[in-house]
Order: sequence, then structure tokens, then C-alpha cells
Amino acid sequence: MIQNYEIMSGDTLVALWEKGKFTVVCKKLLPLYLCRVHNPDMWLETRAIDGHRANSRLLKKALRLAEKDDLSIVIHVNGATVTDNYWIRPIGSELKHSDVCFSDDYFSTLALKGTYNSFNRAASAKNSRTPELTAVGSFEKCWKLYGGKWEMLKRANHDEMFSELFVCRLGKALGMDMADYFRGDGFIRTSDFTDGKFNFEPASAVRGDNEDYSDVAEKLSELCPEALPDYEKMIFLDTLVANPDRHTNNFGLLRDRQSGELLRLAPNFDNNMALISRGYPALPKKGDMLVELFNDFMSAHPEYKKFIPAVSEQTVRDCVRSLNMKVKTDYIVRFITERCALIEK
Repeated sequence: MIQNYEIMSGDTLVALWEKGKFTVVCKKLLPLYLCRVHNPDMWLETRAIDGHRANSRLLKKALRLAEKDDLSIVIHVNGATVTDNYWIRPIGSELKHSDVCFSDDYFSTLALKGTYNSFNRAASAKNSRTPELTAVGSFEKCWKLYGGKWEMLKRANHDEMFSELFVCRLGKALGMDMADYFRGDGFIRTSDFTDGKFNFEPASAVRGDNEDYSDVAEKLSELCPEALPDYEKMIFLDTLVANPDRHTNNFGLLRDRQSGELLRLAPNFDNNMALISRGYPALPKKGDMLVELFNDFMSAHPEYKKFIPAVSEQTVRDCVRSLNMKVKTDYIVRFITERCALIEK
């Protein structure tokens, strides 16, 4: 395992980690996590594939990775990911960013489906560098190349797929910045919204696991005020569609790779645990936790009410129908409009 290494942003050296000492070289391009926590080993561990996923264990076995702890797994691919240009190299190395960028999706089927044939195929591979080792999250997923562009494929049943697609359609209909989602056969597809041009900085990099709306809004107003309107819209949409799984790793900021400037909130993504993904939820009533949290936040910050869009029953119905999937349309329309009525505008 690499004990001492350089932290890179593209081909720019941004920090050193040597004998347990952290030295910043270029603060403006430093990963935000390392601005808060001066421990690159801990930062690398946040980039590791979730070891609880069954297919991640198959992947590690097929790659014959002797050490399977998070740090070893990430170091195997120099800490590189698809959604940013951060990576590491041994001190004194002449490696370039182009040397560690991912160029194929050879292990995608194993990571997504975990079939025995894909396991055997992966086990015979000569190249073991794969973006799957740094694809975070708890659902079985993979990175797949389509026309030279990366897309994330995530396993989904019918109701999970409907929920993700519907929230995407509804968000767009309400004028929100949403990641694009497409229906697949047993999985859902979404384009890499960084498109190789931006770095995605998860909110956890600056807030840890603190999801408190006011605390997050305060930090965004400090770091990137341009992100505030989209943040308010995101948590409004979460409240509307009963998404309890918004956490600091599934939203964040887009950052310019050249200047390090924080630009805006990343497009809204990862809504597959909303709405009917776990069955049809009960109709809303007073005391609903997400509604109360959002109302409390808006009461404390009335200046943000101007960012919240109006929602009509027809808009909701049109979004459901546009997907042409077998669901209880009238129930979903009623569920969302009644939740909207409980939200204090």
C-alpha cells in the first residue's frame, strides 16, 4: 500500500501526504473534504465502493484484490473516479492524469448484474483498472460507456424505476435542474452530469453527515450562494414526493476544474427511494415528518419562499401519464397534491 503520496487535481499537485503529515500545495484546487479534514486516507475511504453490495464482493474477488479494505481498494485505481479529476500518485511519480483515467467498461456487467458468466469473464481480464471500485452508493450499479460518454446504470424494480423517472419529469416540469434519467431493462440510466468538465463535490465534503436544512443552507450561502435557490427547490421536491433518503452524499456542488470555483448545485439526482419505491405510502396528514421539517425551515427562512414553484394537479397527472407505466395514477396525483396542501407556501 502507498504510505506517502501526492494528491492531484488533473495534472496539478495540490497536496502531499508524507509520514502522516499533510501539506497543502494548491489550496484553490484542493478537494473540499481535505479543506475540512486534513487526512487524505480518510478522504480516499469516502471514495470506495460499498462493500455491503453483493456484486462489489464478487468484483473484488474476480480482480484478485488481496487486501479488501476501503483504502486498499481505492488506491488500486489511484483514487480516481468518473465524476471528478482528483487522484493520487506515489511521491516523485511521473504519472499523468491521462494514465489513470478510465477508458473502458469491461467490468460493468459484473458490477450491475453479478452473473457467474460475467464473474468468469472479469476474472480473466488483464487490466484490473475499473471505475466500479470508486462507484459509491448502496444500490447495485455500474458505469457504462455510450458513444464515449459515461452513464450510471442502477438496478431498479418497476416501482423504483417509476419513482425515479417520475420525480425527474416532475422536477423538470417545475423548472428545476434535474439529472436526466432513462428507462432500461431492469435498470435505470443517468448521464454523468459532470461530463468530464466539472468536479462533483458532495455536500458531505463540507457538512459531513449533517443534513439539517438550516445548517446546509448556511454553508451554501457562505461557499456558493448561487446554489441556494436549487437547494430550496430540491428539499421542496423531496417533501412533495416523500423522499426520505436525501443525505449529504447524494447532492452537492459543481466545481470548475481549472479555477476551483464553486459554480452551482449539481443537478438533482438519486430519487429512487421516493414516492412508491417501497410500496404505496399512506395519504399525508398533519405530523408528517418531512412536511414538518420543511415547514419549520421555511418559517425560519421566509426569504426562501420565492424559490418554491407552484404545483398543479394537471402537471402531476401529465408527468405520470407521460411515463406510460402501470401505476395508480389517481392515488399518486392525490398523494402529491395533498402533500402540497400541507406545505406552507
